[in-house]
Amino acid sequence: MHPANALKCSKSEKLKDRRIVLGVTGSIAAVESVKLCRELIRHGAEVHVVMSADAQKILHPYALEFASGRPVTTEIDGRVQHVALCGSVTDRVDMLLIAPATANTISKIACGIDDTTVTTFATTALGTGIPVMVVPAMHGSMIRHKIVLRNIDCLKDLGVIVLDCSLDEAKAKMPSTDEIVAKTISRAGRGDMRGVKVLVIAGSTEEPLDDIRVLTNRSSGETGVELAKAAYERGADVELWMGRCGVAIPSYLTTKRFSTAVELEGMIDDKAGADIVLFPAAVSDYRPDRYNGKMPSTNDTVTLTLSKTPKLVDKVVGATVVAFKAQSRAQESQLVQEAVELIERAGCSFAVANRMEDVERGMTRALIVERDGSVEEVSGSKAAVAEKILDRSLKG
Repeated sequence: MHPANALKCSKSEKLKDRRIVLGVTGSIAAVESVKLCRELIRHGAEVHVVMSADAQKILHPYALEFASGRPVTTEIDGRVQHVALCGSVTDRVDMLLIAPATANTISKIACGIDDTTVTTFATTALGTGIPVMVVPAMHGSMIRHKIVLRNIDCLKDLGVIVLDCSLDEAKAKMPSTDEIVAKTISRAGRGDMRGVKVLVIAGSTEEPLDDIRVLTNRSSGETGVELAKAAYERGADVELWMGRCGVAIPSYLTTKRFSTAVELEGMIDDKAGADIVLFPAAVSDYRPDRYNGKMPSTNDTVTLTLSKTPKLVDKVVGATVVAFKAQSRAQESQLVQEAVELIERAGCSFAVANRMEDVERGMTRALIVERDGSVEEVSGSKAAVAEKILDRSLKG
């Protein structure tokens, strides 16, 4: 067995049974294509690599043959690989991903020129209607060239997905491998949430005690990030609202930040309803009367006056609203009862309930609770549980 086969689906099955052509062109960023190829395989993809002549001067085809476990196309020969993979109506691949894509390659594709292996694949894919994704990588001066920018717009007009590059050290660099893979999954994966607008409200609020200290809770925001990532990868139009959190937020997620319950309330009041609203945010039930300046640290005791904050999930409007209920050291029957009461009070479609003792970093056990009190237990990684919650959300 080739070593690449041992990696297949080791992270997920989101690209299982998907065939992807990875086009590599003559940017120094070609050295990142080995890692990208392997990550696609870890999510289940079958990867076929095609390299331009200039790419082969930077990275030997053997490296990508090893990475993919398949022969690399370095020239078009009697096998007419572009037709075999991208020209067939019944047996074509699911996507052509060109990463990195140079200014030269971008401009040639925009003008219908196919004098390299990669551009020939692009012409065939566009002619057949196969999704094409392009990931630019070049010097910063080149990405600012008006003709290059015009050609990028031309590709977009043709339906090509062009990822944004990051300008750093005077270079237009490819986004992270994780972002490229997530976007690939979004376009070539199951896609059952395309056209669905999803809002995820997550993290915890921070209620100021004084100018320095805050009252908060232990929510990490991890479940919210996993929900947003999963919805994005399933093709949804996702927006993430995040309070205080202890996990990284992927750069490809459209994100707005909030701090206090009052700030979040204002965002909810100004926001039109999404198709699906997921509300795992841990909003403080009480906020303290704020001390002006810094509260003295010399006092032996401090008395705080707390005022109740509004139940913000009650204010959310959407076709499907999902509330989350967290408890500690509660019997499961109590947890289910409180979840049903939450559904009835807030008018939610259903609720997700759990006990804090059942949660750890990356893992959780939760109950999907219906209005009638029926329950589905979900457990495992937070990523897997997020998928289950989205499955239920799609039912309305």
